Amino acid sequence: MSDTVLSNFTQTVQEERQYSRKYRVAIIGTGWIAEAHAESYLAQPDVEIVALADLIPGKAAAFAKRYGIENAHLYGHHTEMLAAEKDLDAVSVCTYNRTHAECTIDCLKAGINVLLEKPMCVTTEEAVEIIRAEKESGKLLSIGFQPRMDENMQMIKRIVDSGALGEVYYIQTGGGRRRGIPNSTFIEQKTAGLGALGDIGCYSLDMVLNAIGYPKPLTVTGYTSNFFGTNEMYMKPDRFHTAKENADRFDVDDFAAAFIRLEGGIILDFRISWAMHLDTPGDTVILGKKAALRIPSTECWNGTVGGPMKLYTDVAGEQVVTEIPILPSDGKLFDRKIRSFLDAIDSDKGAPVPSSQILYNQAIIDGICKSAKLGREIKIQIPEI
Repeated sequence: MSDTVLSNFTQTVQEERQYSRKYRVAIIGTGWIAEAHAESYLAQPDVEIVALADLIPGKAAAFAKRYGIENAHLYGHHTEMLAAEKDLDAVSVCTYNRTHAECTIDCLKAGINVLLEKPMCVTTEEAVEIIRAEKESGKLLSIGFQPRMDENMQMIKRIVDSGALGEVYYIQTGGGRRRGIPNSTFIEQKTAGLGALGDIGCYSLDMVLNAIGYPKPLTVTGYTSNFFGTNEMYMKPDRFHTAKENADRFDVDDFAAAFIRLEGGIILDFRISWAMHLDTPGDTVILGKKAALRIPSTECWNGTVGGPMKLYTDVAGEQVVTEIPILPSDGKLFDRKIRSFLDAIDSDKGAPVPSSQILYNQAIIDGICKSAKLGREIKIQIPEI
């Protein structure tokens, strides 16, 4: 029985990619996440990193030296770069969350394709303005959700798409870290705007929303807290701050939970955490009218599957559990993210992770924050674009 069920979700074999030209790429923001972008771009045979921009004096130069791209042009502000560089094919926006919208909109208006790191931005309104700029420019915009490239994440979508679950009516999802609070610009409103919600919550939401076709969110009851980040006992020092200083400047969420109603009568029960006393807030569960799927959580949630998934169903009056083994991964999700973005530039297939989907992801995150502040359920309002 198990082999029969599993055969419904087999992967298709993809043809080897062909490279036809050299892409001239720039990176805005040369912090931690930009390192992964640079490494992946440099691993591509048809990419040249020609420009870097960073607000902190000397940071872009040090980055260029570290990655052996000393010939790249260096800029202190992304607008200077856009004014000077007239033949860019693509830009990776790797700045802190609060400047995602500004940098992306400016690049699109300059007629450049953009790979925007997650989260898309901070508010629904910013997401709408980004998509308006995208449509007006006619350029490609993809959002940086590399977990989508994971074979096991793709398996979840194939299971749902196969009809094995029937009509989905309830989803429980989330993720957490017992201790996993980052430092730097992640923990302040003025730079991040969002805490765990924006850092790993957007991944958790995308895992299930992508699987079920990204239905429109309708209402949300949200809760946020920051009991751990504001306590120096749970904070770590960094190069510039003591543990107490980091706790004193911490003003984003380190835990969030929500109850979300989606189009189609689907309920989404969600929670996410940077820090808590538990090792996990629970597995992801997708309930359908024909079957249910359990997706094991990981101890330190990072957008992966924590073990073999299980499909629960009835066959000929018997309760059956089918274990779906973990699919092997080459560990090159970031490379695939970069490659799929580059390939999409010269194709008509659209963005690998389209902004029209992540708009709903962002609206849910923003709705959780707004609901938590008001202490009640709110309607999710998404302006016309």
